[in-house]
Amino acid sequence: MPPRGRNPSGLILVDKPAGPSPFALASEIRRRTGARTGHAGTLDPFATGLLLVLSGAATKLASCFVGLDKRYVTDVDLSARTSTGDPEGEIVEQLEAPGQYELVQRLEALRGEIELPIPTTSAVKIGGERAYRLHRRGVEVEMPTRRSRVDALEVITYRDGVARLDLRVSSGTYVRAIAEALGGHCVSLRRTEVGPFEVGEADPERVLPPDEALARIDAGPGGDGGDGA
Repeated sequence: MPPRGRNPSGLILVDKPAGPSPFALASEIRRRTGARTGHAGTLDPFATGLLLVLSGAATKLASCFVGLDKRYVTDVDLSARTSTGDPEGEIVEQLEAPGQYELVQRLEALRGEIELPIPTTSAVKIGGERAYRLHRRGVEVEMPTRRSRVDALEVITYRDGVARLDLRVSSGTYVRAIAEALGGHCVSLRRTEVGPFEVGEADPERVLPPDEALARIDAGPGGDGGDGA
């Protein structure tokens, strides 16, 4: 009899709704299947979209999946900044939204290799404590920067000061930081791709065998990228 918690083994593609954390969704799958679970690359509670959940013996393969490139669609409100860079924070500054030409100029500066401050509401540890916990207590800290790669950053629509953007980025890229660098905050965020996997494939009842999932990484785009955020 196989050891408890090792089966089913493989990769589960989940379309995360707004609200629950990735940990909560992985825990729900664990309760349903009885297998150990873990997610590869987190998403903020307000965000939606593709989440990779590893099940059973495949959890030991996490390092193969956390480093994949990501694709997002985000709505950025350029008429206001918030304390968190997303809709969960308080508005700290009202602004005049840029015109189309100025928006294009701002976007150009954020393509390629960039270095931006890590958001104060991230899970990065500062002095041994998570940044978001310090933020909740009102502790002000100087956040370190992180180098990321933005392969694509394109405007889908721009109306009433809200830009809908399509991004392809390397792992560890904070879309909130890009929104803040543009002069606004994320209103919505949806992850549409992780490496070769697409949100349209999501099915919490389907478990991709480890060898099939790994073969897609080797063959698909984003196979040499870093961890997403």
